[in-house]
Amino acid sequence: MSLDLPQQLALLGRARYPLVQLLTFEELRGERLVERTAQQLGVELWSWSRTDGLVGPPGPVAGTATAKAALVRLLQQTAPAVLLLRDLHAHVDDAEVVRLLRDLARVAGPRRQLVVLLGPVPVQPVELSKDLISIDLPLPDAAEVSGLLGALIKHQDLRLPPERLDRFVRGALGLTEEEIKRLFARILIGGGGFSEPDLAALIEEKRRVIRRSRYLELWEGGGAANEVGGMENLKRWLEQRAAGFDHAARQFGLPEPRGVFLLGVQGCGKSLMAKAVADMWRLPLLRLDVAAVFGSTGADQAQSLRETVKIAESLAPAVLWIDEIEKGFDHEGSGGESFGYFLTWMQEKKKPVFVVSTANDVRHLPPELLRKGRFDEIFFVDLPGVHERLSVLEIHLRRRGRDPLGFDLVRVAEETERFSGAELEQVVVSGLFAAFAERSPLGTEHLLDSARETIPLAITMDDHLKALREWARPRARPASLDRRRVDYFEAWDELTEP
Repeated sequence: MSLDLPQQLALLGRARYPLVQLLTFEELRGERLVERTAQQLGVELWSWSRTDGLVGPPGPVAGTATAKAALVRLLQQTAPAVLLLRDLHAHVDDAEVVRLLRDLARVAGPRRQLVVLLGPVPVQPVELSKDLISIDLPLPDAAEVSGLLGALIKHQDLRLPPERLDRFVRGALGLTEEEIKRLFARILIGGGGFSEPDLAALIEEKRRVIRRSRYLELWEGGGAANEVGGMENLKRWLEQRAAGFDHAARQFGLPEPRGVFLLGVQGCGKSLMAKAVADMWRLPLLRLDVAAVFGSTGADQAQSLRETVKIAESLAPAVLWIDEIEKGFDHEGSGGESFGYFLTWMQEKKKPVFVVSTANDVRHLPPELLRKGRFDEIFFVDLPGVHERLSVLEIHLRRRGRDPLGFDLVRVAEETERFSGAELEQVVVSGLFAAFAERSPLGTEHLLDSARETIPLAITMDDHLKALREWARPRARPASLDRRRVDYFEAWDELTEP
């Protein structure tokens, strides 16, 4: 049975853990949780901040505005207690403060004291690394959001159908408690009664709030898998795991799907397929800007990753899309504490967040990233075969209001060998421009002329493509069916028909 956070903190206190840092921007919510921890342990609560000084059950303690003075006073406090220190990360560049913290950690266990450091930035002096345990305060889950909304609705004497109530709860996941309260209050002040238009406004505001993280973006309507030509092996693999987050799958003995790695040629639909996963599984889709995350440095990078994980897990089950992951893991991005945190989370994550990573190159990727357990499978997305090119051309013609049956697409597909999906789309677009300039309907010749004028990227990057295929052959599953074998058996069936 899982424990709530106050129970976890109380357990750490009883086990004589001296120092715990609770990482969060939600200070008021964190304080409430620490107060409940003190109640569960049956001990006093002391708290400190730079503005209030040290405050205990008797009241404020004079002369304790500085971290150093407060720690000196707490070392004299021998009774069992929970000691809450706010924003101490701003003071640990002082060697004397670190020394006092180490002294407090040494005596806290025997005194049945639990020291909780509350703030958004981790305290990381190497001297405290063996005494300090870090806990990220997760964003409000569905039960907490439901409680907030239920109390507000009851106070306003509103009536909401259960289905709409559930949609508002799910729509608010991924936000902090204060952000949720402000959004719900704005709906009421604006005269809304939590109607359908209010829900649309909530989702739009949520998208803006998440975007402020700088590294995450909430996508709506990622695109359907049937709009991606080919990749039948990958689609079938995804379809088999579509119900993998259901309770019935757990009862059957299945683990939750963890993630998939899509490696392959540029412009062949990896990103389209990543977006289509969320549509296939009817899950929210978050896009992580991995280059921006690992392009930042130090505490900012670590904090960015923690906030990303919090939001993704609060929306679970969800799909986290990491596009061109190799941009984050070259040179200095391929090592360090943040990279280790990211790998550990992918390996040990408890919430159902399905990670879809795409890459055009693997030469700079650390091997531990691709180890089994972090991704369920690695798929190689190659240039489309003739059958897939035919499918891609049909898709792009339909998108532009043209009937594929009005074209000799077999000729076009045969003429476009070594074209990527993106290049096939441009064949259609360029053909449309040519036809429009001539003031004539789009025809097969327009498409053929456009194809003949294009030099596909696969020709200019032939050596790179060969190296990519060589790497993938023993390590990755093909995303596409081997149509040569299918064609052979189809031809054999035709020859042997009576």
